[in-house]
Amino acid sequence: MALSTSARSGPDRSRRDLSAPWRHTDPVLLVCTLAVSLLGLIMVFSATRGPTDPPVTSFLFKQGLFMLVGVVAMVVTASIDYRKYRDWIVPIYVATMLFLALVVSALGSTSKGAQSWFAVGGFQIQPSEMSKIVLILALASLLGAWKGDIDLRRLGMALAIAGIPMILIMLQPDLGTALVFIAITVVMFLIGGVRGRYLAVLALVGLMGITGILTSNVLGQYQKDRLTVFLDSSAKLEGPAYNVKQSQAAIANGGVTGSGLFQGPQTRLRYVPEQQTDFIFTALGEQLGFVGGATLLGLFVVIVWRIWRTAKLARDLLGTLVCVGVLAMFVFQIFESVGMTMGIMPVTGIPLPFMSYGGSSTVASFVGIGLVLNVHMHRFR
Repeated sequence: MALSTSARSGPDRSRRDLSAPWRHTDPVLLVCTLAVSLLGLIMVFSATRGPTDPPVTSFLFKQGLFMLVGVVAMVVTASIDYRKYRDWIVPIYVATMLFLALVVSALGSTSKGAQSWFAVGGFQIQPSEMSKIVLILALASLLGAWKGDIDLRRLGMALAIAGIPMILIMLQPDLGTALVFIAITVVMFLIGGVRGRYLAVLALVGLMGITGILTSNVLGQYQKDRLTVFLDSSAKLEGPAYNVKQSQAAIANGGVTGSGLFQGPQTRLRYVPEQQTDFIFTALGEQLGFVGGATLLGLFVVIVWRIWRTAKLARDLLGTLVCVGVLAMFVFQIFESVGMTMGIMPVTGIPLPFMSYGGSSTVASFVGIGLVLNVHMHRFR
């Protein structure tokens, strides 16, 4: 009888112990995420310090603040059982769509050809970054509840959930972020049980839609040039082609071991436009060379592996879909951001997770990791 009472009381005490889930966190994922973030902080400083003495430190302090806010957001996100987000997803989704609609109104700010930000003090808030996380939670909630039983009506509902933010983002216009939404949606549909023939039709429609956007007046000519310059290696050294040429030159300068931290002419003299944001990988490539680039990609591989591992360990389909959505978001952004600096992918302005300068993208990336840690922590209960 004593053994039976102990066996019953043990789990009860565990359930009452609020710290119990934290004993099941994933330290490997957490450490690798923080390592990439610290490396990103150093690279942002190197890309913005300038050739002057003393160096410019404003970007360093802001990015450090963004990281701090991101870590806090990650901890808060991981602290609330991910199944509770499902209960609140409707008001969260509606509020997010409202912000996306307001950003293309007179309240939004225009920068680099897109009206994607709210200007608050000395900071810019980009709702589309956090809307990636909201889309993941919304689709995971729907697909997880349906458990693979998806007919045309339900597929239409899921497409509407994904399509509304895409339309609002294209009104900015921001095709790069819309492509991230497409990647998230396709992968989550695949894992969520959408039939193959439906996915094939959606892929065809999506390809036709992208072609139509590139041949219409939705995007400005400069934005179209950014997306297509990688297809024309003989482009003149002006505009987007100039950016790519300078980016390739910076990476080539790095060689195997790099020019040294805070060294390298492309970075020190700021020859690479938008280096601290879109082209942050070039700062790493020039200063730390192939070794540094391989180290960063290795850390990303470990992060991707741990997310995939958590997706398989999740106790329910909801948890699996949440992890898969975050995985799709990171993989697409990493591949696209690194690829465009090498001239093998279109220049879309997609930030490199945890590396690129920017508060909205940094916080959203940490929240994504927080969701994965959440699923890992609750895999037993």
